[in-house]
Amino acid sequence: MSPHTALKLGSAAAGILVLLIVLGEATGWPMLAAPLERQLTRVLDRPVRLRGDSGETRFEIRLLPAVRIQAAHVRVDAPSWSTEPHWLLARELELELGYGDLLRMARGGRLHVRHLSAASMDGRIERLADGRASWSTGGVQGETPVMLRLPTFGRLRVADGRVAANDAVFSLKFEAAFTLLDGTEGGAGAGLTAQAHGTYRQHPLKVDLRAGQVLMAGAVPVTVVAQVGGAHLSFIGTASQVAPLESFRGRFKLRGPSLAAVGSPLGLTLPTTGPFDTEGLITRDGARWLSQLERFGIGSSRLAGAFMFDTREDVPMLAGRLTGSRLVLADLGPAIGLPVPAAPTAAGPATRAATARRQPARILPDRPFDLPSLRAMNADVAIDIDHLDLGTRWLEPLTPLQAQLLLSQGVLRLNGVRTRLGAGRFDGELRLDGSGKTLRGNVEVALWSAALRWNGLRLEQWVRLPRATPRASPPVTGLLDGSLTLAGQGRSTAAILSTLHGSARTRLHAGTISHLWVEMAGLDVAQALGLALKGDAALPVQCAVVDLAADQGVLRPRLAVLDTTDSTLLMDGSISLASEAIALQLSVAPKDFSPLALRSPLKITGTLGAPKVSVQKSAVVARVAAAGLLAVINPLAALIPLFDPGAGEQAEREAAGCRELSARMKQRAGQPAASAPTPAAAPR
Repeated sequence: MSPHTALKLGSAAAGILVLLIVLGEATGWPMLAAPLERQLTRVLDRPVRLRGDSGETRFEIRLLPAVRIQAAHVRVDAPSWSTEPHWLLARELELELGYGDLLRMARGGRLHVRHLSAASMDGRIERLADGRASWSTGGVQGETPVMLRLPTFGRLRVADGRVAANDAVFSLKFEAAFTLLDGTEGGAGAGLTAQAHGTYRQHPLKVDLRAGQVLMAGAVPVTVVAQVGGAHLSFIGTASQVAPLESFRGRFKLRGPSLAAVGSPLGLTLPTTGPFDTEGLITRDGARWLSQLERFGIGSSRLAGAFMFDTREDVPMLAGRLTGSRLVLADLGPAIGLPVPAAPTAAGPATRAATARRQPARILPDRPFDLPSLRAMNADVAIDIDHLDLGTRWLEPLTPLQAQLLLSQGVLRLNGVRTRLGAGRFDGELRLDGSGKTLRGNVEVALWSAALRWNGLRLEQWVRLPRATPRASPPVTGLLDGSLTLAGQGRSTAAILSTLHGSARTRLHAGTISHLWVEMAGLDVAQALGLALKGDAALPVQCAVVDLAADQGVLRPRLAVLDTTDSTLLMDGSISLASEAIALQLSVAPKDFSPLALRSPLKITGTLGAPKVSVQKSAVVARVAAAGLLAVINPLAALIPLFDPGAGEQAEREAAGCRELSARMKQRAGQPAASAPTPAAAPR
């Protein structure tokens, strides 16, 4: 072939190629639709339709100067294992891709889309419990499935968007509607709006999201209003990436019926409490959450704190510091098994009385602990509360309370508990083992233990005992020292107390007690009347020791003695924390003469919820009967059986034993065992 002929043929071929390109660009290359569908189906491992099911829907592609696609209908089917009708369905789609962007994607980079818009878009996202996800592609034969990476966009617009998600791994199921108008030109209405409703970990879910231009470089303004279960959240701040929302910072407000209502959806182990309301700053950086609680109200408690929650490990970690000006124990009552405080009502006396009659006889809290939640998270939180109100009018608050809360592998510990009580010190450790390693029958139980100590606790400054008059002296004064070591097991506070074992010891020194109280305890009518008329007096306490032993939930005093210059008081019996039954007896041994005494032990029976105080009738009846017989002979003789000469040597022996035990307790505590003074008769 001559060069001239070859030139003519080349020119003709070039002309034909140009004609084909011009014709293809003019018609939209309809012949490329089928090959493109086959290639996308092969790569995504699922059927792809670019022309509708009938193949008649408009589809156009332009190759110059960039790849531009216009399709009235685009459908990507769901994986073969899915029951969803499709994975993605778009109508009136426009797409523009640069050749350089396609080359970077071919080399392993993320695809950049210059322009994407759709009149409507419907996505179906699904993940099964075994990990199979609809956004994971199977690829070509023999390749490992890969996860679809979200591309970056230059302009992105969706007039009517829908997303349905069902994620079994996170127990998340929702349907969302959204509109998106974003790009470099901005303009009125630019940004993202979305509304979603569904469930998260079996809790109802509602979300309203407003965001600025999500493609804008830097911080994007974001507003979120959400409800998960009973918790309500509002957030105003910025995010560096809106979809997914993994990096943001802003102010939040959160309220709900209980802290557990927030912790459960988030996978946090938080206590069951009364209603709460809090606000502050929150930051999320991938797997790390930082929160600054500026105000944290639970009931009448006022707290604050700073926390970090890290989900990078298999077991999430919560660390930080809890502070506050006031914590009322009743506000955290449900966390230790107490019922949620009832809201005040305007019920009348009859209604309140009927409600009181319906209250259960048992008072120890039997609300089961949520033991599995203790294993869902680890924690290391410092506690520093200015004022802990114990929730009773009889006891002064603790000021301050400091401790270190540690949670690891289901074992919760309160270490370094320190507080001030009535000018004294109180410290110790508490432990609750909910690791699930201990079973009772086929049910896992928690192991609880406590080791507490108190020293120099001034009783009259801590316990609010009633006084005869506002200016009267406290009925009991003195310094308390002591300790306890107790342990138990169960799934509730009541169950643990019903298995309690260990001991508790305390002693009162440098103290006094109301003379009237002592005489009334001994049923000394004459002396009690005399004190009532002339005024009460404070008896010096020479020795007061209580040594309790706990065995299978039954408390028994090994020694319970209070020795004064007037009388020695002894207590014996038991208290069952399993049945809540009380069987105690208080005896008084006087050291002086009394002309009118019905000496009889006081009996305390009934239950913890309804105690009853009575006297030993046989002793009283015997004295009164003897007085009646003597009255027949001589009315004055009737007073003889009521004379009480005092216990004398017996009381001395009991007081000596009390002093000896007190000395031994001092030696255990490393204190000098100073001998107590010899009891003397009280001045009359």
